[in-house]
Amino acid sequence: MLQIILLIKIILIDNKKINMSNKTVVVGMSGGVDSSVSAYLLKKQGFKVIGLFMKNWQSEPGEVCTSEIDFKDASEVCDMLDIPLHKANFSDDYWDRVFKQFLSEHEKGRTPNPDILCNREIKFKSFYDYALKIGADFIATGHYAKVENDGGEAKLYRSKDIDKDQTYFLHEVSSKEFSKTIFPLSDIYKSEVRDIAKELNLNIHSKKDSVGICFVGEKNLRDFLNRFIKFKKGNILNTDNEIVGEHNGSILYTIGQRQGLGIGGIKDKDELPWYVYGKNISKNEIYVCQGVDNQLLYTENITLDKIHWINDLKEFKHLDCLVQIRHRHKPVKCIIEFNKGFRVMFDEEIRGVAPGQSAVFYKDNLCLGGGVIEARNNDL
Repeated sequence: MLQIILLIKIILIDNKKINMSNKTVVVGMSGGVDSSVSAYLLKKQGFKVIGLFMKNWQSEPGEVCTSEIDFKDASEVCDMLDIPLHKANFSDDYWDRVFKQFLSEHEKGRTPNPDILCNREIKFKSFYDYALKIGADFIATGHYAKVENDGGEAKLYRSKDIDKDQTYFLHEVSSKEFSKTIFPLSDIYKSEVRDIAKELNLNIHSKKDSVGICFVGEKNLRDFLNRFIKFKKGNILNTDNEIVGEHNGSILYTIGQRQGLGIGGIKDKDELPWYVYGKNISKNEIYVCQGVDNQLLYTENITLDKIHWINDLKEFKHLDCLVQIRHRHKPVKCIIEFNKGFRVMFDEEIRGVAPGQSAVFYKDNLCLGGGVIEARNNDL
């Protein structure tokens, strides 16, 4: 147990120790290792801890219900930690405020990120409101992120474990919600989290991290979307406007994609892999080029209709900062220009930028906010 004691971190709110007596924190329990260890650390530090499991997806008959498995795991952990566990069904909220938009973006041929919507609409709205109703002073999740107070304002920073940092997915949450949020894993590496769970003899210590669509799970995207959207086959054209193949539905492909094109050797063409560099949804066409470093795959600047700032920023015409356009994407220096919308110019070209992705902005490790990419400089 010595290793656990050495790994316990003191949580700071308002840059002071919380008086933890009589402070209630509701932890989002997913049945995974991160939320389980978060609950343990909070209880060890003297909080009154309540677990809350969220059911957000209604499985269809015959489909493996992963939420039942996760709820069983969460229940076992809460029993071992001697904390109560609530269960709330936010399936309607998820369908109306997350999944409908997810489908709508795909129908437009864009590349949405449901995890960002899940955080904004479910974890920091439905869950947050429910937790306050049952007496929470704070909420907590197993996200790898850090909240610090600066002049009475909660600000979002990257976690110590940069490889696991999840601030990219949290950029549409506001300072108001963060002021009531604790991230117990902010200064802990993932390997340490698993070590703690193992020493506590929690069965989930080696459980795989959740992947796939937020709250839905790992699915074959084509088969899953085909339950809600009808696809039409169409042409794949190369840079000479020649038909080189047939696709299963243009909305299924994203910029920079290589897999699933089904393009074999073509006479008089180089033996190089093919990549999607553009698509036209109205014509149901996708456009491909050859070579991983083909210039058509790179983007110099993007436009956004709006940006959600976590904290209020002073009005500006130009803002120098860093931009990240995918989770784990290397941040790149950029300049944001504001003029009835936002134009973001990269310091270096970025490969595989797609409308519908989110561009998230940073000042060093401080997350400023972000928005959905509307267009690229090289859009057709």
